[in-house]
Amino acid sequence: MFDSYLIKEDSLQNVVEDGKVAGFKFAVRIADYRGCYLSLHNGYYISVDDVEYPKEVQKFEINGKAPRDFEEIKKCVWEHWDYDDWGWVYVAKEGGLAPGKHHIGLQQSILAQYGYFPEHDEEWVKNPPIPGKGAGAGKSMFICYFDLDLQEGGK
Repeated sequence: MFDSYLIKEDSLQNVVEDGKVAGFKFAVRIADYRGCYLSLHNGYYISVDDVEYPKEVQKFEINGKAPRDFEEIKKCVWEHWDYDDWGWVYVAKEGGLAPGKHHIGLQQSILAQYGYFPEHDEEWVKNPPIPGKGAGAGKSMFICYFDLDLQEGGK
């Protein structure tokens, strides 16, 4: 629904931990005008320059809390992500990204929040869909592509 607004244009930067570049991050919005409870947020399909980064190397930061992996986020049943709030997606990648422009593919996986659908909801609780495979994409139905310049600095 709001796919073209998912990534904040000037937000791509490397992440430095203990003096070493440990990955990269960028700011995202939710693709649903109502927001969602974090427990419904199932991660992202992310590709950068044709390299895919599975949700196992992703963390998410929102609501002033430290970045969390998606195993922890699925337990956040009372914490909400509002539409106009920017969250940060962190991706672990030793050495981060090289300076310059990067081609990013992104699809959010937000599980349905319109009631219980017996044909898939119970299965998704046990085995959440893999981001980027179509199922569980919520309002972000397609992989969207963005060309972003890596910003200097990082934290």
